[in-house]
Amino acid sequence: MAGLDALQVLIVDDNQHMRTIVATILDGVGVRKIRQASNGAEALDVLRTWPVDLAIIDYAMEPLDGVEFTRMVRNAADSQNPYLPVILMTAHSDRTRIVEARDAGVFEIIVKPLTAKALMDRLHAIIERPRPFVRNDNFFGPDRRRQKDPSYSGPRRRESDGVLD
Repeated sequence: MAGLDALQVLIVDDNQHMRTIVATILDGVGVRKIRQASNGAEALDVLRTWPVDLAIIDYAMEPLDGVEFTRMVRNAADSQNPYLPVILMTAHSDRTRIVEARDAGVFEIIVKPLTAKALMDRLHAIIERPRPFVRNDNFFGPDRRRQKDPSYSGPRRRESDGVLD
């Protein structure tokens, strides 16, 4: 993928070895501007001083985990970039955690142990197939629907929305 040398990526994990693995994979494909943090609170500090194009963050960390970090990035009044693409890394792929991450506004999820191919697939999806953002009373983040219905032409998609166009 050309042009990755311009990306500024933040890697957040409480495990230094995992941060090194992710940084090595990214360096191997040409990403040169990488910062690291050991938890979500440190990551928020980095966002205040360094413009980040992509965050790759672990799910389980203290004092601020990856899901809570994503919620803060999306919804805090002082957020530096509420549209920041976030890839969440997790060792736990149960449905509850995946739904929680999706509903927080995570773009992509990668299950540990991660592979270079899996990481590049997620990066490619964010760059090549960006999703529009959606805001409503309960959610702000990337559209959770990955496919568009070519036959749909109205503003509402579900019968439960109360109006069908």
